[in-house]
Amino acid sequence: MHQLSLETYRKEEFLNITGKIRALVRDSGIRSGLALIFCPHTTCALTINEQADPDVQADLLMALRKIAPDNLPYAHGEGNSPAHLKASLLGSSLSVLIENGELLLGTWQGVFLCEFDGPRHRKVWVRLLESGKG
Repeated sequence: MHQLSLETYRKEEFLNITGKIRALVRDSGIRSGLALIFCPHTTCALTINEQADPDVQADLLMALRKIAPDNLPYAHGEGNSPAHLKASLLGSSLSVLIENGELLLGTWQGVFLCEFDGPRHRKVWVRLLESGKG
C-alpha cells in the first residue's frame, strides 16, 4: 500500500492528485490491474472529474454549497457538518483501471482530493492490484 501525504490550503478546494497516482502506477511496473484509492477522512472526499477547466471545480463547489449550506441548524457541535455532508455525497474511495502501465482515464478526467474543512494535512491511501492473465 502507498500513502500520499497532502496539504490543503483553503477551507474548500479540489486538489488534483492525478500526477501523483500516475507516478505510483508507473513506478510499480504494473501493466494491467486496478488502482484502489481511499481517503481516510470524514470531511474530505475523492472524485474523478474534468481537469482541463478549473471552472468545473468551482461549479461543483458552488453546487455542493447549495446542497449543504453552512446556515442549517446542524446538531454536530464542531461547526463542520456541511463538510461531513459534502464528503458523504462524493464518497471516500475510487477504483481506476490500469492498462498498458497507465491509469485508464478519459481525455479530460483527473483524480481529485476534495477538501471541505481545510486547510489541513490529509492522507490518501492507494493500493495497486495487478491482474492475472486473461
